[in-house]
Amino acid sequence: MVNYVQLVSFTDQGIRNVKDTVKRAEAFKEMAKAQGCTVKEIFWTQGAYDLVTVVEAPDETTALALNISICKAGNIRTQTLRAFSQAEISKVLAKVS
Repeated sequence: MVNYVQLVSFTDQGIRNVKDTVKRAEAFKEMAKAQGCTVKEIFWTQGAYDLVTVVEAPDETTALALNISICKAGNIRTQTLRAFSQAEISKVLAKVS
């Protein structure tokens, strides 16, 4: 499985409907599950981003499809970061000369 961190910002539509954010988060978890992904964490944050999510997906294609599916509703914009576990980065570093 591949881990992703999503930095999420509300759109104008999303902030107008902010009282539905928890309901939308639950719908996102269900959508992720249906697509073979797991939402490991959702945090509502202060600062440059409104939410941060941690999502586990079987591959990049599935992760991208989930991201497009959630963004097309028009409530959020995302920046998605591929996240590496300690074991994964250790394998990468073993290849560094």
